[in-house]
Amino acid sequence: MMMKKTSLFGAATLLAALSVSATPAPEGARVYFISPADGEQLSADFTVRFGLEGMGVAPAGTEKDGTGHHHLLINAQQMPDLTQPLPASDQVRHFGGGQTEARLSLPPGDYRLQLVLGDAQHVPHQPPVMSDVIQITVK
Repeated sequence: MMMKKTSLFGAATLLAALSVSATPAPEGARVYFISPADGEQLSADFTVRFGLEGMGVAPAGTEKDGTGHHHLLINAQQMPDLTQPLPASDQVRHFGGGQTEARLSLPPGDYRLQLVLGDAQHVPHQPPVMSDVIQITVK
């Protein structure tokens, strides 16, 4: 039985997508919150500022060693698969433009925030460069 070219192409594309390789993180690299502070009470609209040490910030799609871009986890029920591109959702916000701060608007409540640095394809570095979880309250 002969396979069509499109089937072979489709299979090759699927295999390429499944074989995501992580970008190495430089030793000592760390991502952290400049603001808000852990335990802070905030109004519904506030600015989050991202800090990064030991690496540089580059927009998604930029293939350059020692760089990445920020992803903000908001009340994530579980950690996403850190071997695959981080999914974009209300709980995983992408800052693929290389942003180092963002204005957020959240309804009143308690929130857990965490930063994860992603490489050019949104895959966390290995080892993952992640912040500590902070807790904030929006009034």
